[in-house]
Amino acid sequence: MATAVSFQNISRHFGAVRAVDDVNLDIAEGEFFAMLGPSGSGKTTCLRLIAGFEQPTSGHMEIFGVTSEGVPPYQRNVNTVFQDYALFPHMTVLDNVAYGLMVKGVDKTTRHRKAQEMLALVALGDFGSRRPSQLSGGQRQRVALARALVNEPKVLLLDEPLGALDLKLREQMQVELKALQRNLGITFVFVTHDQGEALSMADRVAIFNDGRIVQVGAPEDIYERPTTKFVADFVGSSNVLPPSFTKSVGGPEKWASLRPEKIDVVKGKTVLPKDNHFTKATIATSHYQGSVTRLNTRTAKGELINVIVASSDGKFADGETVTLHWPKDAWHIMAGET
Repeated sequence: MATAVSFQNISRHFGAVRAVDDVNLDIAEGEFFAMLGPSGSGKTTCLRLIAGFEQPTSGHMEIFGVTSEGVPPYQRNVNTVFQDYALFPHMTVLDNVAYGLMVKGVDKTTRHRKAQEMLALVALGDFGSRRPSQLSGGQRQRVALARALVNEPKVLLLDEPLGALDLKLREQMQVELKALQRNLGITFVFVTHDQGEALSMADRVAIFNDGRIVQVGAPEDIYERPTTKFVADFVGSSNVLPPSFTKSVGGPEKWASLRPEKIDVVKGKTVLPKDNHFTKATIATSHYQGSVTRLNTRTAKGELINVIVASSDGKFADGETVTLHWPKDAWHIMAGET
């Protein structure tokens, strides 16, 4: 499989700030690739480097094997969908989608035909005569997608395009975006700070922190096998347990990541599976969340352990003493601390 985007020791500095710091990364052709990290971690700067809006301070970058340093955005076979959509309010939806083709000098009949095909692809075939102000947020997002896709880019860059949508619509668009990418077969590079978006849509995820990539892998690898405390803390919800605790419950003296949903909670005396790790804890607080209840518990030595249980398992009172237990394969032992 060909490499769509290649970063080779890429850095981008703004004065003393290292926004991107010696990043190495290969994104495959046809891959849905997510860049995930907190604000200021370098993910958006990497996207802008691919788009050509920024140039690297050092290092080498290629797009489908072609050197991209110094190449302006309009000469790259990539397009970007922004969070604010950047639609022209005075133009119809059809003309918004056809705008890039107009700039390229494509005749009106051809560009309108192609724009109409793109609108049909995003389920807006009957909306061409409307103005952006007459559309919902989700519809405007589809128009922005169609406008980017009509230019037939080899790489589509998405800069937090779902951030302005409400939760239900955002979840719907996650499904639609993934289906669209599979249908088209082109490379999608998606920047987000939302872990759920990245895990649900991407083939692979790169976790950014302080301008560097700290882990790259399939969503299940990132979630189940974080390599550092930062990844375990940032992706989803995890109990990051210190070496002293893991040793005290029969594990190796190393940092461990234990997801709250993998812990069982029992009251009173009971026979536990003999191979399980366990510890006594006190319920600090409980939070009902519909189908599940989140428990904040504290061990005798002061470790805070969060647990997610089915609400049908019953209620737990604050101050109640319980036993937490989990199978040996439920936690992930990490090699280092950072």
